[in-house]
Amino acid sequence: MGVRTRRADARDRDLVVSVLAEAFHHDPVSSWVFPEEGHRRAVHGRFLGVFVDVALTEGRIDVREDGTAVALWLPVPAGEPEEEDPTPALMRQTADPGNERCELVGRLTGALHPHDRAHEYLLMIGVSPGRQGEGLGAALIEEVLERCDRDGVPAYLEASSVRSRALYERLGFTFTGTAVELPDGPSMWPMWREPNAG
Repeated sequence: MGVRTRRADARDRDLVVSVLAEAFHHDPVSSWVFPEEGHRRAVHGRFLGVFVDVALTEGRIDVREDGTAVALWLPVPAGEPEEEDPTPALMRQTADPGNERCELVGRLTGALHPHDRAHEYLLMIGVSPGRQGEGLGAALIEEVLERCDRDGVPAYLEASSVRSRALYERLGFTFTGTAVELPDGPSMWPMWREPNAG
């Protein structure tokens, strides 16, 4: 497709947060975390900004050159983490301290995250609503998956909607078999992709 991308840095933080906030505004999980739409619009950017900061510090963010799509990746080493991940608590503290769902979604996904093998973790990908359905997200992901295939590295993600799950299946991801069940809310599907040998 010839999508031109670049690696984001701290100067791109506001752009990345804005694309994600628009892309996930009506997402089932975001709607569960922040059920009231006006409140979601007010605090969603702060919530998503935690993910952006983690990716800027510990991973990488790919941005389509025209600013319509972003992908946040983290390298995850093999082995159980030595200490508890502070990110879920930070999500709640930063975005909406009285809303336990801000923290719970991170704790539930973290509990199912595999640690037996090193892998690339697609933390989030977002495409501006007016450009969704054009293949921009798939093209952005494929660049990293090609590197995963070359290096023999698996990839992992959580699909937050039926639509995104179908996209990831087309890219070679398969459901791990145990869904993240949000209390009185939607499901999320952990998905794993083995590298293609050739």
